[in-house]
Amino acid sequence: MSATEQRRIVPVVLCGGTGSRLWPLSREGFPKQFWPLLSERTMLQDTVSRAGGTGFTSPLVVCNQAHRFLVAEQLRAAGVSEPTIVLEPVARNSAPAIAAAALLAHEADPEAVLWLLAADHAIADVAALHAALEKAATAARAGRIVTFGMKPAAPETGYGYIEAGAPLEGVEGVSSIASFVEKPDLATARAYLEGGRHLWNSGMFVATAATLLAELERLAPGLLATVRAAVEGATRDLDFVRLDPPTFERAPDISIDYAVMEKTSHAAVVPADLGWSDVGSWAALWEVAAKDAAGNATHGPVELYRANNCYVRSEGVLTGVVGLDDAVVVVTDDAVLAMHRSCAQDVKKLLEQLKARGRKEATEHRRMYRPWGHYEGLIQGDRFQVKKISVKPGEKLSLQKHFHRAEHWVVVNGTAIVERDAERIMLRENESIYLPLGSVHRLENPGIIPLTLIEVQSGAYLGEDDIVRFEDTYGRT
Repeated sequence: MSATEQRRIVPVVLCGGTGSRLWPLSREGFPKQFWPLLSERTMLQDTVSRAGGTGFTSPLVVCNQAHRFLVAEQLRAAGVSEPTIVLEPVARNSAPAIAAAALLAHEADPEAVLWLLAADHAIADVAALHAALEKAATAARAGRIVTFGMKPAAPETGYGYIEAGAPLEGVEGVSSIASFVEKPDLATARAYLEGGRHLWNSGMFVATAATLLAELERLAPGLLATVRAAVEGATRDLDFVRLDPPTFERAPDISIDYAVMEKTSHAAVVPADLGWSDVGSWAALWEVAAKDAAGNATHGPVELYRANNCYVRSEGVLTGVVGLDDAVVVVTDDAVLAMHRSCAQDVKKLLEQLKARGRKEATEHRRMYRPWGHYEGLIQGDRFQVKKISVKPGEKLSLQKHFHRAEHWVVVNGTAIVERDAERIMLRENESIYLPLGSVHRLENPGIIPLTLIEVQSGAYLGEDDIVRFEDTYGRT
């Protein structure tokens, strides 16, 4: 960033998406921004890495409260210090999330320049991104709300478009916006590509907190009043800002495009060529992924024979593909997706069918993440199930009891301290303990390596909602 800039830019990372078109990998319980899709880092970690260095403050991240510990852990692993993590009690689209971020940033500095970006997009050319951001920040300080328009590489029908207008006076590389255009049909998209005036709408914005709030007050006063009340009623614990649930739930479900950008006279655009993708489908992921000589992109234990232009991903099971062209095959431990690449946008419709039929695979993975670690189901039968539990060093589960099940724990790696009613017992590898129905118990990892144990549950009801918590380190009830 320019050495003459007086204030650092505040990255505001919107981390509330579900990535439904990337099912079965991306699900509501563990969406695409938390997966390493394009590098060894997750998409969230890649995103915050682009906003690191002296030109930026620590990020302000807005996420669903169910993902709070995932966000905190991934930011910690990425080396991000002192982030502000704002928790939405319910999803309400981008406008309420941005309003909350702008209100919080305004408390510290009304003229703070906010860079609003999604946690799950891909950008290949970071140097070009920072150059475009510098132009956008200059326009933002002059009172503009600036978006990034990506130069289209193909007649894409899955993106909204921006029609660029006349260049702004005194701000090099920034133009006014003639119009916003909804996702076009193929013929229209081809005309846009040939005409050269239309750009993909990236969903990234740059503006000062004061400008954003002024336009929200003018164009969406009810939304801003509701979110302001939710911020004023927020509570703070650990690293989190919890927006007041009853108030925030009343906020309208609307995007910043509809609430502000399509109505404001302050909109501007920076045309840019960043190697950008919203990675919104398996076809989009194939486009940006590294490929072999036959055009195939693979991940995990995959073997191909006479396959061309395919995307094949396995999360552990050996997957073979023979004689297919333009196919997508995705294998997880509990679901398989196979389709033609041209049908990538229809995954969302398949997911709606699964939800209508009550399939838990639509929203949950077999592995479930918790603030203390994770667990995954191994076997389930009539009145019993077997799970593998992993507890991070120094962490512990809640003090709890169950009304409908008993449990048997066997330690297979690490050391455990178990509270069982009035007892406190240390277990080492290959040692076990029985927890009768109704006993008050807690599991803790006092060691410096992960604790792994096998849990065998037995009883008339084995649902996760059969938990009565008496005490919890993480504030759960």
